[in-house]
Amino acid sequence: MIGYSPEIQVAIARTRDQIASLHSELTHYELVIWTGGNISGRVPGADLFVIKPSGVSYDELSPENQILCDLDGNVIPSTPGSDRSPSSDTAAHAYVYRNMPHVGGVVHTHSTYATAWAARGEAIPCVITAMADEFGGPIPIGPFAIIGDDSIGHGIVETLTGHRSRAVLMQNHGVFTIGKDARDAVKAAVMAEDVAKTVHISRQLGEPIPIPQAAIDSLFDRYQNVYGQQPAASTTASSVPTTAGVTS
Repeated sequence: MIGYSPEIQVAIARTRDQIASLHSELTHYELVIWTGGNISGRVPGADLFVIKPSGVSYDELSPENQILCDLDGNVIPSTPGSDRSPSSDTAAHAYVYRNMPHVGGVVHTHSTYATAWAARGEAIPCVITAMADEFGGPIPIGPFAIIGDDSIGHGIVETLTGHRSRAVLMQNHGVFTIGKDARDAVKAAVMAEDVAKTVHISRQLGEPIPIPQAAIDSLFDRYQNVYGQQPAASTTASSVPTTAGVTS
């Protein structure tokens, strides 16, 4: 691609491969139907991102038909996929990337249970430890916004700035998740639907029991900073950290 260094060209190609592949996770976990939903990923080292084309079936997606955009949401001409229209949510994704530089991936779905909470305009309360682990509290509601411009992006940024959740339920619309990269954002979308379903079922049985804030904070810190980490090497048995109470 003319104008990009070899390193950036490699980064673009890798991002295309990743985004095309990750869309199969949305269908695998039944988070989307037909051509709805989308994933985008920031290109490392460049003010660019890759996003799904509009109206293309999931089984027809490939690295070559993913669309390369700048951070204003403009399609980069004369690049693979540039003959197609990008996702109708492109402006929203671009706004997130411009205003949340730590975000490397954005996912949008209309997954059934999470979207049902969005239709009620109700945040999902933090009443199971999986929510405390993954989201650090409730999954918040974002404002109602019309599709097509960056209004949804404004709502995502305003709602998630300063919030530990990586998911937001946009009122009357659906779910948007963010992550350090696209795969991380997909994980958040999968987990958001899972906890939305569990908490919904819990409410059919009675009023869920809230988790104390101190316990939420402790669970979140452990999962984000300790869980899955290799213990430090040690030569003495007394210095080996205990794993009592640590779950898989």
